[in-house]
Amino acid sequence: MASFVMEEFVGNGLLKELLPKLLEEGWDDVPTLKMMNIEDMDAINMTQQQKDALEIRSYLHDRGLMKYGDKLEASGKSLQELLSTNQLDLSSQFGVRRGHIARFTDRTSSFVVSIPPSYTLPARQRTIARSMSKSATGNELLSVKTRRLMTIARSIGRSNTKIISDGSIEQSTGDLSIKNEHVYKRNVAQEAIDSQECSTVKSLPSVDNIFPYSAIENISVQKLAPEYKIGLGNLIKTKMPTLKASELWRDKPAVLLCVRRPGCIMCRAEAHQLYAKKPIFDALGIQLIAVLHEEIDSEVKDFWPRYWGGMVVLDRNKDFFKALGGGKLLKNKLITGFLLNAKAIANFKRAKSMGIEQNFKGEGEIKGGLFVVGSGKNGIACQFAEKNFGDWAPLAEVIEVCTQLQSNKQAFMNCRDNRSIKGNENNTE
Repeated sequence: MASFVMEEFVGNGLLKELLPKLLEEGWDDVPTLKMMNIEDMDAINMTQQQKDALEIRSYLHDRGLMKYGDKLEASGKSLQELLSTNQLDLSSQFGVRRGHIARFTDRTSSFVVSIPPSYTLPARQRTIARSMSKSATGNELLSVKTRRLMTIARSIGRSNTKIISDGSIEQSTGDLSIKNEHVYKRNVAQEAIDSQECSTVKSLPSVDNIFPYSAIENISVQKLAPEYKIGLGNLIKTKMPTLKASELWRDKPAVLLCVRRPGCIMCRAEAHQLYAKKPIFDALGIQLIAVLHEEIDSEVKDFWPRYWGGMVVLDRNKDFFKALGGGKLLKNKLITGFLLNAKAIANFKRAKSMGIEQNFKGEGEIKGGLFVVGSGKNGIACQFAEKNFGDWAPLAEVIEVCTQLQSNKQAFMNCRDNRSIKGNENNTE
């Protein structure tokens, strides 16, 4: 499986000299960089050779074939030309192994994240704003059409937006259902909105037995690693003071991935596939945070940022993991929970097929899960707990919940702005 370390992604090719520019413009992590389109590339004056290099490396990254990046890029050929190369030449000229040739030429095995038009990447917002500012001269006012375009660029899609990701999610999020074998709960988490003046706003389905927010807001955590950007190759060297968990989502909603063991092949696979969708969460204004329950420096270094580029925090008392179990840890033994569990073995095979490395360091019997928490004191929007080792939270549902969180926030802001506009109109009469 391909690494999320930016320096490994660009290798020794033409993109290496662009790293300072990419950092400056906000294209500063691998999932975001892979989302660049022609307009984005033109905005930072990329050459055709650099565009070809990015296309090649994005294609290889999707298929876990980055080891061939430098050689294929150095050929000077475009991706389409390389895909037309016969198997003998791929092997003899570029050293592509026979087993990897099939993966390289299979254009259907893609894990590309496609952002729907109604979503806007933060980095792309800068491009749009810059191009619009350049088009305006002197003190000339922006046209109504331009202002509308800028508004659209800031808007976020609603919950019925179609999410297309890794092939397992190609349906409207409004049509999804959750299987009973997963411990998955949803709750209302939204801004305080006046329902009489903003009657169009709808709440998420409410569940009574979700773990109370008051039980997690004061959990003590410690930051082990920041959100990854270009050049951040090291963990936090200075020991950080502990803080209340509520400080993590004080200003922005958060997805908290509670990792059973960072060296576990199944945990790494889930972390990788979730972080690969970072552009969607960025567009929604949602931060991604991994929660560990033990601190083993070598394990954290192997996990971040290769498999996970979001923030990493330590929950030394395992309080988030207890919350997943309604107040007590969910645990299972290796023999009964894995060796004699067909679903856990299937989960293991799924992760192994992704080419992920593993080790057996650390405590691995405590089950993990996931929380989506609204900003401020909006509460827990949903939570998911492993029933079998290696169960993944249903990603489409997680995105749906996050989309509704943002939709409710946007609706609240629109209502507030409308009330403000009405007030100004009354003042001018």
